[in-house]
Amino acid sequence: MTRGLKILLAAAIAAAGLSGAARASAAPTLADMQHIKWVGCGISKRGFMQDLAAAYQKRTGIKIDLEGGGATKGLRQVADKQSDLGGSCRLPLVHRRKDGAVKVDAAERNIRIIPMGWDALVVIVHKDNNALPSITMDQLRGVLTGKITNWKQLGAKLDHPINLYVRKGKISGVGLTLRQQLFNNADQAFSTDAIVLGSSGKIEKAIEKDPYGLAVSGISSSRHRKVRMLGLNGIDPTMATLKSGKYLLYRILFLVAPPDYAKHPALKGFVDFALSLDGQRVIQKAGTLPYQKGIGLLRTGASLEYLLSLDAIDRDGLYTLAGH
Repeated sequence: MTRGLKILLAAAIAAAGLSGAARASAAPTLADMQHIKWVGCGISKRGFMQDLAAAYQKRTGIKIDLEGGGATKGLRQVADKQSDLGGSCRLPLVHRRKDGAVKVDAAERNIRIIPMGWDALVVIVHKDNNALPSITMDQLRGVLTGKITNWKQLGAKLDHPINLYVRKGKISGVGLTLRQQLFNNADQAFSTDAIVLGSSGKIEKAIEKDPYGLAVSGISSSRHRKVRMLGLNGIDPTMATLKSGKYLLYRILFLVAPPDYAKHPALKGFVDFALSLDGQRVIQKAGTLPYQKGIGLLRTGASLEYLLSLDAIDRDGLYTLAGH
């Protein structure tokens, strides 16, 4: 861990504490240096990777084949050498023992995660649902846990049950980070009455069709959908409010690479491009806040659970700011 990151994480943790698939037998695609295989988080794919991959191909002639499937797939297929690169919108899983010791999940250890950008987690509703301009974080906790079940309980004139949509399981990109950042508890249970779907894309499409639906997704993908994004604590989700720290619910979007990626020119070249000024401009133009422009967010709204997990991952050597 660099001294700068140690200081940043220590300060952030202190502030947060005070505020309360089987191994493939085939060889990886690195043998073909004209193609790079990327798998993972659909929000990252839709949010900036499509534009970043196109820009890299235009510059080098090397094509990046993009495949979704979720953050867990992105982390584990790279760790298992089934994919060259991946994308994750969550941190690798960290397990805590009763004695306080922490350990990164074995299936997600053989990687390096490189922060690319910041993604606001946004509450989405049907585009024609104008019942509320904003929701508070406490209200959102109530909706997700089933304590609030009717739009009227949120102060709306609409007297109708809320159709809550959530991701399957607790380790999806949105699901895990929402538990960490909103509840400070990675194991938080959500309402048993929620409609459970298998991906953020399916949830966003469902909200497009359901006038009484409500869900949480990433702004990087939601802004491409015909949905309405609610304010949070009276603050609208925009790149400006995210960068300023006024919008308080967010997560880091990571590029996932193998530990020895720097030995492979095509992979190193892409990482270098993604972290360069040109690459960061592509990410920002695509609508995602570049990581370096929001690095102070670790000190403002990150929960203790999120920071402790990031610290454990960094101590294990998985987290790299500079890419090498």
